[in-house]
Amino acid sequence: MNNPRQRLGILLGLCVILGWVQAVQPNKKLPFPGEVFAIEGRTAFLILPDTKPAEGAMPWVWYAPTLRGLPGGAEKWMFDRFLKAGIAIAGVDVGESYGNPKGRATYTALHQHLVEKHGLAKRACLLARSRGGLMLYSWAAENPDKVACITGIYPVCNIASYPGTQRASGAFGLTAQGLEAQLAKHNPIDRLAPLAKAKVPIFHIHGDMDRVVPLDKNSAIIKDRYDKLGGPMILEIVKGQGHNMWLGWFQSQTLVDFVLKHAKESAP
Repeated sequence: MNNPRQRLGILLGLCVILGWVQAVQPNKKLPFPGEVFAIEGRTAFLILPDTKPAEGAMPWVWYAPTLRGLPGGAEKWMFDRFLKAGIAIAGVDVGESYGNPKGRATYTALHQHLVEKHGLAKRACLLARSRGGLMLYSWAAENPDKVACITGIYPVCNIASYPGTQRASGAFGLTAQGLEAQLAKHNPIDRLAPLAKAKVPIFHIHGDMDRVVPLDKNSAIIKDRYDKLGGPMILEIVKGQGHNMWLGWFQSQTLVDFVLKHAKESAP
């Protein structure tokens, strides 16, 4: 190819392609070294422990929400203990989906990828911080056989409580009135029966002064309904604490021990 114009055209084309690849390359800062990749166009991550299981699948914690800056420094204490126990940590950023069907489909794609491509256990330990509760609970209700346990740090479990049907409706492609009419199809507090039937163990830690995600409209309802359905749940209520960055949320040995126990059981 001796034509200078042709060579220039090819060169420019390559530059455009390389620039596009660089532009869409997933990028995320993690509290520990890990792999960042794309699942259905969404940014996902996987942090692996230094040691691999001698046999069988690797247990793992599924963290949400994975929005910008999350997981962050607050999670380092917990993550460090998970990794030292041989437990991987993963998540995917589905944006402000509030547990909608599209976000749930991406979660299913991530689960399949991690189990089939990375040898992670079929049953994951779910760890929901705040609004991550809507995402993880919504997926768990449809996949109870893939859940080893559910843990929550002041998790959102009720769309009507947070962010409210008006704000969440757009994520579901509905009006506020339309979402209210279909709320039981999407709201975690109304979708506990499959989890209870599968005896999925649950642990929440929640403050009695939470004004953003009120205890009585979220974790307390989960506890009451799950008990009535025969599901195993522990609710630790912290007196005088709200929706804040108190270290006790993120350095709860009780929560860590709960995850370690069920993670080991998830990967025989």
